[in-house]
Amino acid sequence: MRLLRWSLIIFCLFYSLDTLVASDLIKKQILKAQKVLVIKSKRRLYLLRNGRIYQEFPIALGGNPIGAKRELNDQKTPEGHYILDSKNIYSHFYRSIHISYPTSVQKHRAREKGVSAGGDIMIHGSPNGWEWIPYIWNHFDWTSGCIALSNSDMRELWNAVNIGTPIEIEP
Repeated sequence: MRLLRWSLIIFCLFYSLDTLVASDLIKKQILKAQKVLVIKSKRRLYLLRNGRIYQEFPIALGGNPIGAKRELNDQKTPEGHYILDSKNIYSHFYRSIHISYPTSVQKHRAREKGVSAGGDIMIHGSPNGWEWIPYIWNHFDWTSGCIALSNSDMRELWNAVNIGTPIEIEP
């Protein structure tokens, strides 16, 4: 009887351990986005696969978010079609993913006006050293034109997108 009891206990432990390992593996299988969509007026970033939204995140934008970015220091977040072209884990913010702004057309328009189109537009988390107040970051527009997420949302986005993923930013 004692042997049966111990056998049952050991079986239950191994079964539980196997279930935990399997559930962790399922959680680690990350669905990769085929496209990122940002709708500035809704303050939302969406991950799409097969043309359907499967994840969304609240965001903060540039301090002057209405309208498309036209020049350096205008505090606007760009609008248009771009590519996520690099990732930086050593950013001044909690991770950053670079957006391919400006396009050659945007550079040309800015040059015609005698200004710089700007650049270094990123999707990023909180400024390093300020992670202790994450609830504030997405309640107002504070970036210089970037798209900001909470650090936990940034971690999810980081894992869900590859370099080369298209991003569309709408008004």
